[in-house]
Amino acid sequence: MEAGGREWLLVPLQQLVSWGAAGAMVFGGVVPYVPQYRHIRRTQNAEGFSTYVCLVLLVANVLRILFWFGRRFESPLLWQSIIMIITMLLMLKLCTEVRVSNELNIKRRSFAAPDSKDEEIKAPPRRSYLDFDLNYFWRWSKFTDYVQCVLTFTGVSGYITYLWLDSALFVETLGFLAVFTEAMLGVPQLYRNYQNRSTEGMSVKMVLMWTSGDTFKTVYFILNQAPFQFSICGLLQVFVDMAILLQVYLYSSYPQKAVSHPAHPASTKAL
Repeated sequence: MEAGGREWLLVPLQQLVSWGAAGAMVFGGVVPYVPQYRHIRRTQNAEGFSTYVCLVLLVANVLRILFWFGRRFESPLLWQSIIMIITMLLMLKLCTEVRVSNELNIKRRSFAAPDSKDEEIKAPPRRSYLDFDLNYFWRWSKFTDYVQCVLTFTGVSGYITYLWLDSALFVETLGFLAVFTEAMLGVPQLYRNYQNRSTEGMSVKMVLMWTSGDTFKTVYFILNQAPFQFSICGLLQVFVDMAILLQVYLYSSYPQKAVSHPAHPASTKAL
């Protein structure tokens, strides 16, 4: 009787824990971007955040969804990818609006200074996805261009996956590319901080949440016997997060003068 009572209590508790873990997997990856989104919106400055982070996550999660068609892993991981794609598109929309707004503000200031020799300076030309100029890749002036690029990538990679879906080697390679690309998530931000010799403008809360989330995710992969690629690349992701936190410590404890990089006239610091 006592054993039956314990089982009656443990089964719902285990189910609750399972639901909680699944919910954390689905929405946990999105939470780190909330403070960064709020920071950009409040300051109207996106210079400290690399939008290549969005590119990495969009590619990784599109590939992960395609991998699901070849190897049906747990549904929370699938939903996580869908939610993450939506989140990254929202981040891109905000960063694009802020960057274009700042460029217009620069133009107005120059135009309003009658005594300045730079009076004739105009704002950089708006770049379009259709330009296909590598110098402006992922630096377009309209959010719709980013959406078109993502849809094109999804369509092409989806068609290739459809043709090779019966190949076990292709499916496993696709899964590896998905998790390896995601493992490189922090690299653009790591490089951006190195270029600026500073972590100013980057939300430290975001990186701390990256670290805790990636640690939880990696443990989740191992305990639930997810595909081997997921666990290995999860560990790599944790190491990159720790490297960014090390930058935060070094650049705050030992401030360095930012190295000036020659910029294209139509470029801004916010990638």
